Amino acid sequence: MLDCYILRQLDGKNARLADYFDVITGASTGGLIEAMLTAPDKQRRPLYMAKDIVPFYLKHCPKIFPQSCEMILKMNALMGPKYDGKDLRKLLRKILGSRTLHETPIIFSTFETKTNAFKDALLSDICISTSTAPTYLSGHNCKTKDSERNYTEFNLVDGGVAANNPALLAMKPTGTVFPGDPDESPTQALKYDMHLVISLGTGTSKMEKKYNAEMAEKWGILGWIHSEGNSPLINAFISASADMVDHYMSLIFKSIRCEHNYLLIEDDALTGDTSTNDKATEKNMGELVNIGERLLKRPVSSVNLDSGIMEPVDNKGTNEEALVR
Repeated sequence: MLDCYILRQLDGKNARLADYFDVITGASTGGLIEAMLTAPDKQRRPLYMAKDIVPFYLKHCPKIFPQSCEMILKMNALMGPKYDGKDLRKLLRKILGSRTLHETPIIFSTFETKTNAFKDALLSDICISTSTAPTYLSGHNCKTKDSERNYTEFNLVDGGVAANNPALLAMKPTGTVFPGDPDESPTQALKYDMHLVISLGTGTSKMEKKYNAEMAEKWGILGWIHSEGNSPLINAFISASADMVDHYMSLIFKSIRCEHNYLLIEDDALTGDTSTNDKATEKNMGELVNIGERLLKRPVSSVNLDSGIMEPVDNKGTNEEALVR
């Protein structure tokens, strides 16, 4: 919900987000947003405007993540996926229909579908797969076929497992970067000073410091999997993956003195329900929208490479002003 609100600032009446960017990428809920902003309608224009995303989430999230008795949800999580995901799959099939990956103009892997037909999957299958967060929703099985009707089977889970922050992947060049002939020059060099990157986070509870060594010393297998309504093991893996990307991205642009080419907008001080992944109540989602609004008014910040904490950057204005620039 945080990034959904911020995205509204980049949309215009006649221009969509897809018109501004060469590459858009996302994992988990970011993958859903990415598809909504790039999947084409009958006029080959994006299905959704950025301003449509927040109302979409407010309408459908309570059905995807129904808030039943807390004890029942905990029991479901121990025995299988916390949610059945039926509403999510039905919704994505209805919205995306038969559209496939190659029809989206700027999703970062579109190029690969031109050389590897087996990767040209249905967008609905891609979105279902990238949103199947372990313990929350079940994994997804799908198949693709090439022009000779050869089938390739995929068994997939949430993209955030591999790239919770896919910003670094978005900077991967398309095309043949390294030619087969060692004497031939690469068609594209990794010229990071030519990149202009906007990275929008969904918020973290890094500042809250939920866990400490004293707590962890008492955990066995079950403790690491589930403690006080959270999964320390999953949180640690996902947070570490995202933190490493933040670290690399900051280091890359600082090393070439192009810090202004990388804008990271993230709230790392979420607490309580706002820091959960599935608290889809009207109150909590409304609060996330409010946090997104306040985040735009905050000063531009960057990651402190020593502490990993977001810190304001002098004389760079607010996040809202940076987006306008």
